[in-house]
Amino acid sequence: MKLKLYQNKKELAIKFSAFLADWLKNKKSVHLALSGGSTPKVIFEELSIPGKYPIEWSEVYLYWGDERCVPPGDEESNYKMTKDYLLENIEIPEENIRRIHGEDEPQKEASRYAQLLQDKLPQKDGVPVFDMVLLGMGEDGHTASIFPHEIHLWDSPWNCEVAIHPETGQKRITITGKIINQSKNVVFLVTGAGKKEKVSEILKKEGDYMQYPAALVAPKHGNLYWFMDQVAAQDVADLNLDS
Repeated sequence: MKLKLYQNKKELAIKFSAFLADWLKNKKSVHLALSGGSTPKVIFEELSIPGKYPIEWSEVYLYWGDERCVPPGDEESNYKMTKDYLLENIEIPEENIRRIHGEDEPQKEASRYAQLLQDKLPQKDGVPVFDMVLLGMGEDGHTASIFPHEIHLWDSPWNCEVAIHPETGQKRITITGKIINQSKNVVFLVTGAGKKEKVSEILKKEGDYMQYPAALVAPKHGNLYWFMDQVAAQDVADLNLDS
C-alpha cells in the first residue's frame, strides 16, 4: 500500500495527473475504470489542459466502476460528468469509451456490462483484469456503489451488481469486489474532512472497520494507492504505509 498526501484537492489533481501520464507512457491497450465524484472532476479538468500531459488516449479504453441508473444526459450521471470535463476536451476514439447504460433496465444492464468486461478485458483465473481502477470513498465508507448495508455485494460471484443507495433508494450499477481486487492497480482518490474518520479506521484497522466496503479493497496481484488531501488524511499522516 502506498499513501500519497497533498495539501488540497487541486494539488492532488495535479500530482495524480502527472502520475497517470507517467504510468501510461509507452503502454498499449490500457483498460482503465473511472470513478465519479468531485475529486475526479477536478482531475479531469487538469488532464484536459491542452498539451500539459502527453497521454496517447487512443491507447486507453475507458470504463466506469459504477453508474447511477439515470440517462447519460442527466446531471447525476457519472458518464456525463466525465464527458463534460474530460471526453469533450481530449482526442479519444468513440469505440474506446465503454460506458454503463444507466438508462436501461438495471438488472439487464448489469448483466450486459458484466459480459462486456468478460469479453473485452484480459483475464486471470477467469476474472477480468483492469490495468487500473479509480475509486472514491464516501463518508459512510462505501466505495464504487457498494454501501455498508449491502456489503454482501462485495463478495458477489458476478462481475457487476445492482446496488441501492441507502437514503435515496436510487439504483446503481457497480462492479464487485472480485473485479476490484483483481486489478493490477487500484487508486483511492479521497478528499475532504468528512472522510477522515473512516480513513483513520480503515488504515489503522480500528473499530468496526471491516463493515466498510472500502476496507475490503486489497488487490490480489497488484498495487494499492491512497491519494488524499491533508484534511482527509489528518489522522493517518504519521503512518508509514509505503511498501
